Amino acid sequence: MFSGLSAFPLTPLSETAIDETAFARLIERLATAGVDSIAALGSTGSYAYLDRAERARIARLAVRHAGKVPVIVGIGALRTREVLALAQDAQQAGAQGVLLAPVSYQKLSDGEVFGLYEDVTRELSVPLCVYDNPGTTHFEFSDALHARIARLPRVASIKIPPVPADPEAARARVQRLRALIPAQVTIGISGDASGATGLIAGCEAWYSALAGTFPRIPLAITRAARAGNAPEAQRLSGQLAPLWALFGQYGSLRAIATAAELAGLVPAPCLPRPIQSLEGEARQRLGALLDRLELT
Repeated sequence: MFSGLSAFPLTPLSETAIDETAFARLIERLATAGVDSIAALGSTGSYAYLDRAERARIARLAVRHAGKVPVIVGIGALRTREVLALAQDAQQAGAQGVLLAPVSYQKLSDGEVFGLYEDVTRELSVPLCVYDNPGTTHFEFSDALHARIARLPRVASIKIPPVPADPEAARARVQRLRALIPAQVTIGISGDASGATGLIAGCEAWYSALAGTFPRIPLAITRAARAGNAPEAQRLSGQLAPLWALFGQYGSLRAIATAAELAGLVPAPCLPRPIQSLEGEARQRLGALLDRLELT
């Protein structure tokens, strides 16, 4: 479950409700494509903008429509008591794993973050992936902190930020972390532009935002990299360079949501305000890019 391609789907929203029909279609699309796992309520799934009842509902829908594909559910929240409640909801929904980022308003210390994972893993009955996402949480894990957390019960994977673009530097970065954590804990790359490089460098998983809506090319990249065909993985990723540039300029969530709207996979608009999908020239650029790349 914490290896191969993990797809992070959107949660299509209006200001009044979740579009459950559109969400179910996205999940079924991923199951049909053959992704290795589905991670509902990640950052691409807008988890921070949903209340507990909405998140519980999304967890149940994801499990129901994923078929045999394992479902991981995001449980990040501001307070530990909320995280524990969300973990309970995810487990009751049938999630086979959970994903936890150290969400905060006040800046957290290393000790506080370790305490969060210690408290949560003590109550879990399913494996956990540590969500290291400093661009969103503004908390930076040290490798030493990862090593401490990785030895807690139920910790099964660490989702790391993008690795260096240089292949040797990327390999060295992954090997430094690998040397500090238990062998059974996988390392997964995030930041889609780094997906191929991270897999080639030794990451066992790619936690992909793009794959949650358009899984075809990310699956091909993952299969090539894991088969040892680094040139093919890099070639396929290179084809998506214009899309990676848009992710960097506007954020992957806005770009993917806009692409999903343009492809007719979700209604427009589908993001929780004040976040908005792309408009004007940026939307036109993305539409032309979708036609050229044939992502669907």
